This record gives sequence, structure tokens and C-alpha cells, in this order.
Amino acid sequence: MSFDLELARRNMVSNQVRPWDVLDPRVLETLGSVRRADFVPPNYRAMAYADIALPLGHGEVMLKPAMEGRILQSLEIGPDDHVLEIGTGSGYFSACLAHLAGRVTSIDIHADFVEAATSRLREAGFDNVETEIAEAVHGYGPTVQFDAIAVTGAVATLPQRWLGWLKPGGRIFAIRGHAPAMQALVLRTHPDASQPVIVDALFETDLPYLQHAAPQESFVL
Repeated sequence: MSFDLELARRNMVSNQVRPWDVLDPRVLETLGSVRRADFVPPNYRAMAYADIALPLGHGEVMLKPAMEGRILQSLEIGPDDHVLEIGTGSGYFSACLAHLAGRVTSIDIHADFVEAATSRLREAGFDNVETEIAEAVHGYGPTVQFDAIAVTGAVATLPQRWLGWLKPGGRIFAIRGHAPAMQALVLRTHPDASQPVIVDALFETDLPYLQHAAPQESFVL
């Protein structure tokens, strides 16, 4: 990697991520060490560390670095955690999750995303990530529960069945609502399953919806 990209990576952490209240040292170390430029589409490599959401195709985007930092921090991922990522995208955020967690399962509906991300992850040495082509809203049905779930696209409403994929005390990050003012949330299941889910609102944003997760169109006569 060129010196300019190395400098840009350090500046990304110092000037974009930290000012957005991302102070967890493990998260900062992750963003400073996982080489984002290795995961962006080649024609956007020079903008790998810019404060913008990069287009990936299929109407999807690579999240801004500061948002990625907030998500990682909010999920409080431990080294023994098994994390589900809904929306593999470029594979960069999968790599960040894998740097923090013991194991990552990442799913995406787009076969070309999964193929490219899998190759990038292997080349970068992340052998604790399993990737799968799957549709998350209606189709995917895991056989295990997860410590944390990271949803990298928006949903109009959170599918209730996703909460059933969490272990007791697990947490899920999701962006829910209607454009252009969606709410980033962390939902935590209580260790006592009889207790209600705890919902923490983090910030407002606007992201493309996951497939099959957009608001239902309604017609008024």
C-alpha cells in the first residue's frame, strides 16, 4: 500500500472516526489495521478512506468509516463472540467484525458480492468468516443463535424473527424507519427471556433498504 493510502488510513481514524464519539480502543485499532483500500471497488480505491459512502452496485453502498466505527462500538463484540452480518457488501465490514470476534457468518443476497468478498477476505487472511448467499428478511434460517447481529442495510420495520436469532443477552444493530430520517438502533435481548427487549437510539441517518425490507407501497383513492 502506498504511503498516501497509509496516511489516509491514519487520518480516517483520527479525523473521521474519533470525532464521532468512537473511543473504544479495540474498535479504533481494528479500523486502523484492517486495510479498507483492499476491499473497495478498484475504481474507488483512491477514495477508500474518504468520508463518503462508496457505491458497490445493485444500489448498495459501502458505509462511511465513522458509521462503521459507531456500529462496531455499539455491538460490544468480544473475542469469543459469534456474529452474524446481514449484508456482506465489499467484505470490509466483515473483516472488521472478524478482527474483533471469534467467528463471523456473513450473508448477502447478491452472489457477486459474496464471491468477491470471500476472495478478498481470504487474501487478507481472515479465515474466521463464513459467507453465504441468502435473503435475510424472509428466506434465511440459521441453525444457531448469535451473540450479535450487524445489519448493514436499512429496514422499514425490524423482522421479529431476527430477535429469535440472538442468544439471551445478545444485541442487534439495525437502521430502521423511512427515508430520509431513519434511526440507528441497538436492540438487546434480556438474559431473562421473559423480560422485554431494550432499545437504544443512537443517531439518525439514511441508507438504502435491504431487499424486501423497504416500506410497503400504499395507494389512496
